Amino acid sequence: MYLDEGYTLYRLAWHLMDTDGFELIHMNQDDELWLEKRESKTSHVIRLFHGGFDWKNHLKKDIGQVFQKTKALKRHLRGKHAEIHNVYIAEYAPVDDWDILRKPMQLKEKNPIKMNVYYLSADEKEQELARFRDAVGTTFRLPAENISVDDKEKAIHTCRRRLAKQLKQKEKEFEEIFSYGKPFLTYFLLTVNIFMFLLLELNGNSTSTETLIEFGAKYNPAIIEDGEWWRIVASMFLHIGILHLLMNMLAVYYLGTVVERIYGSLRFLIIYFLAGIGGGLASFAFTTNVSAGASGALFGLFGALLFFGCIHRRIFFQTMGMNLLFIIGINIVFGLSVPQVDNGAHMGGLITGFIASAILFLPKKKNRPIQLAAVILYMLIVLGLVIYGMDHNKSSPSYLLMKTEQLIMDEQYEDAVSTAAKGLQSSGQIEDELESHLLFQRSYAYIQLNSIDKAITDLEKSVELNSSFSRAHYNLAILYGNNGAEEKASTHIKKAYELEPGNEDIANLYEQITGNRVID
Repeated sequence: MYLDEGYTLYRLAWHLMDTDGFELIHMNQDDELWLEKRESKTSHVIRLFHGGFDWKNHLKKDIGQVFQKTKALKRHLRGKHAEIHNVYIAEYAPVDDWDILRKPMQLKEKNPIKMNVYYLSADEKEQELARFRDAVGTTFRLPAENISVDDKEKAIHTCRRRLAKQLKQKEKEFEEIFSYGKPFLTYFLLTVNIFMFLLLELNGNSTSTETLIEFGAKYNPAIIEDGEWWRIVASMFLHIGILHLLMNMLAVYYLGTVVERIYGSLRFLIIYFLAGIGGGLASFAFTTNVSAGASGALFGLFGALLFFGCIHRRIFFQTMGMNLLFIIGINIVFGLSVPQVDNGAHMGGLITGFIASAILFLPKKKNRPIQLAAVILYMLIVLGLVIYGMDHNKSSPSYLLMKTEQLIMDEQYEDAVSTAAKGLQSSGQIEDELESHLLFQRSYAYIQLNSIDKAITDLEKSVELNSSFSRAHYNLAILYGNNGAEEKASTHIKKAYELEPGNEDIANLYEQITGNRVID
């Protein structure tokens, strides 16, 4: 009888895998097999056990252990919910009444695990198997009884060998997936980023806007007016301050090593650059501020891992899945809630990194239609970002402010006045501080053009919009002082000194106009 039960177990297991689409997920030497099939959001898990129990309490104890094993196994399952079909194959059922254990049971917890128990004993094999067939939807029938002992032993041995080979092959595939490449280029990128940071520090300061622009930060006026599109790539290797560098380099190390091992060095490098370009163009299109950093490329590596999850869903959720999704979610929320974060670069990098991964696909795998569609989609996104970015920037007050500042640096004062005026046409739709700075810059251009009255008008409106603008108060004090309006000059220099007492120029003018000595 023991041989018959083993033969039934392996015939049932093979039928479930070969005909019903179940997948072997665990096997041990005690003739215990675990299989899984996902339907919708539920993982149907079948546990086949060759062995019985004399008493109901012993069976109940084993059921409890199966619940605990399933809880430990749950993160490896593909579905959000789990339903167990716990099948015992033995000659005898428990001596005492165990009917209550036939009823569906579940643990009292969030997303509870459900279980149905089936006991295929000699007396109730057909009835229990029929109940199992109805629950699982299988067409399995009991094997014929006229099979010889030798044939049964041979069939069991063959099935065990095939199942063990299948599991070993899965383990081998798993190891190969995470060891396709070695992270040489990750270390190279780390070195380049650190070298560029040191170069910034030695030639000014990594937090200096002027230094960043000089070394290739994303600066929209230079891109649009001078065609310096190379800044989209160069900005990927510049970082603003040591904290920015450390955070991004940690992310490059942890994400880069994983992605390079999965995709290989060449694919990794292409994904990194395509995502960095996508993130840089998204930043150009949606963010007018000077920006730099590897964030777009880093989010592209997130995208690459998400694409990997689409192809190897089970492995993805067994290893990094939920943790990765949580980290991406946190970063997106952080980016949306903190104004200084370039969320355009993050989202652009994430999307284009995913698409770049689809273009290249995974090693030893191809899908030409998807790859071709991904190439077309990437090109459309790049083209769309360039066109939208050009149009959006030229009508953006913050971009026009940056352009005005650049024109003043180039001593093109009349162009600076007209550019600032264009930005001020959006008055009422822009923030007071931005409008205040546009007025300030235009006033400076007016001063250089000797239009003092216009400059004073702009400065008065500037401090009205932003009363804490110390430089505007300082310039007003100079202009009123030169015009003989000493009372107004005194009012504004006092305000400037109150706002910025440590500024040497303000302190000197304060002493000159008020006659009060500044105490250090």
